[in-house]
Amino acid sequence: MILALNTSTRQSSIALLRMDRTVAAESLMVEGKGHFGGLMPAVDMLITGTGLNHKDIACVAAATGPGSFTGLRVGLSLAKGISQALGVPLIGISSLRALAFQLPFTPNPIAPILSSRRGEIFTALFLRSPGNLLHRKEKDSCYRLLDLPNLFGDTTVFIGNDFLNHGLRLKELLEDHDRIAPPQYWHLKASSIGALAADRFDADDSDDVGSLIPRYLRLPDIRSQSGLVTQNNPSRQHVIY
Repeated sequence: MILALNTSTRQSSIALLRMDRTVAAESLMVEGKGHFGGLMPAVDMLITGTGLNHKDIACVAAATGPGSFTGLRVGLSLAKGISQALGVPLIGISSLRALAFQLPFTPNPIAPILSSRRGEIFTALFLRSPGNLLHRKEKDSCYRLLDLPNLFGDTTVFIGNDFLNHGLRLKELLEDHDRIAPPQYWHLKASSIGALAADRFDADDSDDVGSLIPRYLRLPDIRSQSGLVTQNNPSRQHVIY
């Protein structure tokens, strides 16, 4: 079994996948105050609820970002702890790649978008080959939502994690509803992270527990007790992973 975790978005999720990529169990948790405190009990319930035990886990997969600063730290720390406790491989998966992965069999370029701060979004560009393999075409970047119509071609399909704020706005900006993934696709599933991790697991490709870190794209705002920002990094940063 592969245990997959996504804590990079507002809707965190956990999943158990068999090695044939079928989903044994999956749970979606809506963000709320202190909701990460229930993450480990939710993982334990997911495992025991399927009649399995921790010894059945052969690999742990986790979203590495970009995304929520706190969420990424919590999720990756938990994934590392489980990996070390069970003595199983750890595999980190790009949050944007996993989101794009949720649109199979489309010949059009895919632009996944994830919420950032200050009214901005994280995005990249992917394209599926004739064999349905997902290939990266553009590196991860941070932009304003208003910039998207001018960044990619007029056949690009968009999928994200906040349909009410981003999907509906993009419909207005693009005036082409066929380029927006349906609302039910607009959350990052842990099972997508697990499926991508399964490919790497089969290839005996895993990450070093000590060196795997979140991909933030930007430093977090650090606020003083007065609520004023005391440190930030407004510049655009780019990574490929």
